Amino acid sequence: MKPQINSMSDAAFTAKMLSEALPYIQRYSGAVVVVKFGGNAMGDDAAMAEFARDIVLMQQFGMNPIVVQGGGPMINEMLEKLSIKSKFLRGKRVTDKATVQVVEMVLSGLVNKRIVQAIMDAGGRAVGISGKDDDLMVCEADDPELGFVGRPIKMNVQVLRDLYNAGIIPVVAPVATGMADNETFNVNGDTAAGAIAGALKAERLLLLTDVSGIKNSKGEIMTSSTPEEILIMISDGTISGGMIPKTETALDALKEGVHAVTILDGRVPNACLIELFTDHGAGSQIRSTKPLVKTRIKR
Repeated sequence: MKPQINSMSDAAFTAKMLSEALPYIQRYSGAVVVVKFGGNAMGDDAAMAEFARDIVLMQQFGMNPIVVQGGGPMINEMLEKLSIKSKFLRGKRVTDKATVQVVEMVLSGLVNKRIVQAIMDAGGRAVGISGKDDDLMVCEADDPELGFVGRPIKMNVQVLRDLYNAGIIPVVAPVATGMADNETFNVNGDTAAGAIAGALKAERLLLLTDVSGIKNSKGEIMTSSTPEEILIMISDGTISGGMIPKTETALDALKEGVHAVTILDGRVPNACLIELFTDHGAGSQIRSTKPLVKTRIKR
């Protein structure tokens, strides 16, 4: 009888959690939630399958999830195989012509279709696109030192609305078309996710990464912060490296009307569900306490 008691206890716990999640399910029904999926979790089959189940469950709860993928480790692996050297500057990959071809091949091909397949294996419907499709993202060069790294200046998000209104989960690879000469640009995955979330006025932007969140000067995880606090931490060097584009993305998304941004550890099981459907939450949330000046990205 003991196994039966344990089974009943587990079932009761699961039912209790579902019941307590009801207010959150009601709150996010119909909401657009952009999820940037990246880091080493992408290379683990079990983690990929778990992430896909979470995304499908979010859709079943009435949300409109949009996945924007990273793929840095996979790009690094392919560049190494091809003996192409790569370096980073201020948290972004310096991208020459040879590198951008590899980036597009890996992100739009291998990685994108792997995520699409995982979502479909979990019972969902998904379509993989890149920022070049239907001119979803049109970019200009972010910084001459970075080469073919783009900054979105024009967004055409209707293709995303068409997909999620048809019950299809979009999976977006962050490569884009250049504004002037149709060159291909590599777009930082966090930057792309923020631009998409801002253009859609998404309810939430979740940036999944390989760290637990934003750390203060004492090395402690900040569960919540304001844009003003983030700007100070960037200025004094507390926030550095790859966390800079993540936090800058968060600030830009808030300016564009996104309700809240959370940077969370994608290696934690069910991280998205914990953040959205529990009182506990996960990672570091940035929420504006006052209206911010909007940037000018054409829709």
